[in-house]
Amino acid sequence: MEETSREAVATAVQRVAGMLQRSDQLDKVEQYRRREARKKASVEARLKAAIQSQLDGVRTGLTQLHSALLDVKDIQSSLADVSKDWRQSINTIENLKDVKDAVVQHSQLAAAVENLKNIFSVPEIVGETQQLIEQAELLQAHRKLMELECSRDDLMYEQYRMDSKNTSDMNLISIYFEDVQGLSDELAKQLWMVLQRSMVTVRRDPTMLVSVVRIIEREEKIDRRMVDRKKQTGFIPPGRPKKWKEKMFEVLEGTVSTRIEGTQAVTREADKMWLVRLLEITRKYVLDDLIVVKNLMVQCFPPHYNTFNRFFRLYHNAVSTRVKELTSEDLEANEIVSLLTWVLNTYKSVEMMGHPELCSECDIHQLEPLLPREVVDDLLSKYVKTFTSNITGWLRKALETDKKDWQKETEPEADQDGYYQTTLPAIVFQMFEQNLQVAAQIDGDFKEKVLKLCLKQMNTFLIRYREEAVSYKEEHLRDRQLPQCYVQYMIAIINNCQTFKESINSLKRKYSQSSGPTDSDAPIERTLNEVAKEGCQFLLDEVFLDLESHLNELLTRKWLTGSHAVDTICVTVEDYFNDFNKIKKPFNQEMTSEALRRVVVEYIKAVMQKRITFKNPDERKEGAERMMKEADQFKFLFRKLAAGEDTDWLCGAITAIAEVFKLTDPTLLFLEVSTLVSKYPDIREEHIQALLAVRGDASREMRQMIIGTLSENKVSHSGVTQSIFKDIAVPTIAMTTMTTMTSMATSKLLK
Repeated sequence: MEETSREAVATAVQRVAGMLQRSDQLDKVEQYRRREARKKASVEARLKAAIQSQLDGVRTGLTQLHSALLDVKDIQSSLADVSKDWRQSINTIENLKDVKDAVVQHSQLAAAVENLKNIFSVPEIVGETQQLIEQAELLQAHRKLMELECSRDDLMYEQYRMDSKNTSDMNLISIYFEDVQGLSDELAKQLWMVLQRSMVTVRRDPTMLVSVVRIIEREEKIDRRMVDRKKQTGFIPPGRPKKWKEKMFEVLEGTVSTRIEGTQAVTREADKMWLVRLLEITRKYVLDDLIVVKNLMVQCFPPHYNTFNRFFRLYHNAVSTRVKELTSEDLEANEIVSLLTWVLNTYKSVEMMGHPELCSECDIHQLEPLLPREVVDDLLSKYVKTFTSNITGWLRKALETDKKDWQKETEPEADQDGYYQTTLPAIVFQMFEQNLQVAAQIDGDFKEKVLKLCLKQMNTFLIRYREEAVSYKEEHLRDRQLPQCYVQYMIAIINNCQTFKESINSLKRKYSQSSGPTDSDAPIERTLNEVAKEGCQFLLDEVFLDLESHLNELLTRKWLTGSHAVDTICVTVEDYFNDFNKIKKPFNQEMTSEALRRVVVEYIKAVMQKRITFKNPDERKEGAERMMKEADQFKFLFRKLAAGEDTDWLCGAITAIAEVFKLTDPTLLFLEVSTLVSKYPDIREEHIQALLAVRGDASREMRQMIIGTLSENKVSHSGVTQSIFKDIAVPTIAMTTMTTMTSMATSKLLK
């Protein structure tokens, strides 16, 4: 209490200190005192009211406890009176035992009398029931059977009540009614037979199916009643519970399974399309049966059976089991596709489980997949493995066939635009198209996977295609007379590369869900360009093999005296390009440009090989004019062949060199050479040395002065995009001598 008082005082001091923090608050001390007095009076009033309420509650509780104590004493007195009366009545109950036995005996005799007629007529009823079962009068047969079973069960029950341990009497009753169980089994067989043929029965005679369901329902009620009585008395008749309803569903399930399993009429050995036929028969059977269930069979069963959904599940489970069995077989690639297409697409489509007549009764989206995802993945992996093996073989055969065409003595076919081509791209992409169409039937992801696989195989195939093109060229070089249509088929090979590009892009647009590039795009593009460019190079090599002797005449004494080498070169190139016009864009343009470049390079090489040295100004003038004329010939030729923008620039190199040769005043030679260097910055010192050597009148000091001055004022040509002299090597003195001797020997042979 002292501690509480101290805490109260401390709290009061703190509150007073809080209220009197400023001097002006002292005027309100009396006001604060009255307010606190009111609060104190209010708190004391609430405390008094609470204590009074607690006292009233205690007083009421004591009154109720006193009343309860009086009631307990009254009950105790009443229980003592009941116990006394019960002890006095024990003797009376023991004296009534004889009456009880008499009542039981009377009840048994009454049951015997009641069933006496049935007992004596058991053999007759058994015969009638057997006849009714044979006549398929199932309802009447079942009524007779129930009478027999009722008589037997009542007798057994009374015997059980009188003496449950008397097995001899029980056996006697069982022997007397032993035919009843046989009738029950026989009737059950008839019921199961009707249920097994329920799809046919419901169409022909639905009343028969209704009778079967009514019989099963009756037996189900009797089973429930007998089970309930067993719980009370411990007695249940023999053969109970029959559980015919449970058996009915088992029979229906077996019937559905048998119907699905019986759809396979042929095997792979007899018909390659066996699986397609099997799946189509299954689809038709399932759809027809479920429509019959919806329209007819549902009316033959009680509503609480939920008949349609039950059959829907039964058929789904049966089909799932059958499909799983099919997956365990050694399926071929086309069979895997047929099965997966049917499972993933056809099964839930409007052609089968999603049919308009069925979808109103059930939700197909609630169905579990026919095949687990891992099984589907295994099948897809097996298909991809087989497909990879097959397509590798197909591509190999297609290339072998195309190679045989390369050896033909007739030109390859041309497309509608006149470009040479072979059937290889069409064959390859027809194979791809067919397989992608098949993959698209399964699902989009698998289609994408097959497309990537096709592109990957395409890249491998193109590498092989390139190797075969190189082998084709090497074989031709061993004997240039064979094959006769080498040039035309090499053009077709080049054109095939462009066709491959277009076909690949078409496949991607048609079958790819993503617009982004794949891992195979860059390698395929690179390989196709390499094949095409190498093919163009092979053709140009073929041209320049024919031009070799004529190119060797350039810038020789024979050339200076009136050779027709350039005329022959132009005619030969133009003749070849009549065939090269059958090359598709852009390779035809690239090839024309490359041909011009090589002609000019070979011409300038002839200058740099110093096959001739001009002896006087007249020879220099004549040689320069011939060079300018021949440069114009090349310009005219390649403009005619539509070589492009490089024509003037490349041919201008020959003209610029001719200007160096044509100059009559040696003192201006430096300016002319500087002009040449400014136009073609990639020209090197050795090139200028060779040009001055061919000119023949430049002294050693002049050559050194020109070279030195140019070296001091050398302009960097690192940023120049076009070059020509970098590909031209200047031979040494020994090589020049050998080249000259070779040219002279060639001239003699030609003469």
